[in-house]
Amino acid sequence: MSELRRRGIHVSGTAFPAAYVADLVTYAQLQLLLAGLLGGVTLLEFVRLVVGYQHPIYDELTREYEADNVAGYALFFVGATAAVTLFPAWIGVPAVLMLSVGDPISGVLGSAEATTAKETAVLVVMFLVCFAVALPFAVGAVGRLPGVAVAAAGAAGAAFADGIKPVVAGYVIDDNLSIPPTAAAGMWLLAQVA
Repeated sequence: MSELRRRGIHVSGTAFPAAYVADLVTYAQLQLLLAGLLGGVTLLEFVRLVVGYQHPIYDELTREYEADNVAGYALFFVGATAAVTLFPAWIGVPAVLMLSVGDPISGVLGSAEATTAKETAVLVVMFLVCFAVALPFAVGAVGRLPGVAVAAAGAAGAAFADGIKPVVAGYVIDDNLSIPPTAAAGMWLLAQVA
């Protein structure tokens, strides 16, 4: 599967926060939806990694290096569910959008190996996209000037999580897992002092 098609699948994750923004679901329903889908992908990953069943759809959803590790599509749901469960809507929704919109754009522009960071220009674009995504939510919640700072903190967290892939106990911390909670934590922390 081409990387561009994979990025398109990634962007489809925008449907979840978009359903909330469009008033199709409440925030509680969004939380339940993501938690339910997380349960489903956990089962899929269990069947793939523990049982050893290899359905052709896994070829579409996983990269070669994910053959023995939890796949990025599943980590998307872990990160997104964490953000919407732990934080209020004005933080959780843009945090998921930073992953579903910012990360694919960043990924098309450049990627990094586990031991290297992405190029500065790619991280700047990631920051700007994430800032634009977070700004209306943050300004609406905390006001114009503090909202700009809060959105910038979330965008900085997302760009950091996107650009650096730490290795813990031999396992690469995928940005699908780290972007939403890192961005959300940045927004929440700055909102406490704004």
